[in-house]
Amino acid sequence: MSKEAYADFIKRLSLLIEKHPQLIVTTLSNIFTMRLIGNKTHGDLAEIAIAEFINQYMYDFKSTHVGKDLYRAKTKEEDITIENEITGKVFPVSLKAYGNGPLQLSTDKNSEMFPLLEKYGDEIIDKYKIIEIFASTEFSHFSDINILPLIYDEKNQKCNILVFDADLAKKKTAYIKKETAGKGRKHPVYRFFDKEDKYICEVRYGGASANALQRGLWTHTKNALPFFISVTDGWISYSHNHVLVKLFSHALVSSQSGHEAALEEIKEDILRIKSDHKLPH
Repeated sequence: MSKEAYADFIKRLSLLIEKHPQLIVTTLSNIFTMRLIGNKTHGDLAEIAIAEFINQYMYDFKSTHVGKDLYRAKTKEEDITIENEITGKVFPVSLKAYGNGPLQLSTDKNSEMFPLLEKYGDEIIDKYKIIEIFASTEFSHFSDINILPLIYDEKNQKCNILVFDADLAKKKTAYIKKETAGKGRKHPVYRFFDKEDKYICEVRYGGASANALQRGLWTHTKNALPFFISVTDGWISYSHNHVLVKLFSHALVSSQSGHEAALEEIKEDILRIKSDHKLPH
């Protein structure tokens, strides 16, 4: 049920962005401004930013940031949870903020996917074996994770929110081929292709010596674009908010009472934004 609930959420998010694009432009601009502070800062802050975006502007949904302190208790790869307040369905979402290129879909932390594929040989072309692989417990990682990737092109300051269509990928997979180490790769990979030899995704080596970049389920936003759904209907431009950097720097050396006063001003600004866009308060 999680996949259906997530798919409905994506439709609603896409509709909101279509009607009120400036809301997401402002939020993405603020998120990627964080790269001026540190190369990895934006990823963590994207989680709380998107959770708050949902709470403020998607009135039928509410979201909670799971937080790093709960990492050991997580049963799924998740950064936020979302609840549809109409249906009552709650589902986890993994936020990704990646450059336009390789994208990790699952860490496969138990290293199950690669060893399973090895049992089928170096090249898998039998459609029934491919169906069997996707139906296996080991490949439950393929479609049971709700991933919301914020794909950015920093040079051109643009972002595309792309969701990997796992169902389409399974339907279109015509063969799976093992490729040995090379082109900077230390370990082999299994790559999935459609009948026209177009790349879909890959499962990387999952042995004990593999690190996070060398294992799990991956795809590539440039090479596998037909297997993504663009929530933003393509690339949208963002800009850096230098005032936000100043706000952070001042906030870090000011008192809690100062933060409370600033927060009240920001809440008033959000109410103004909602009024301008005729959104429920």
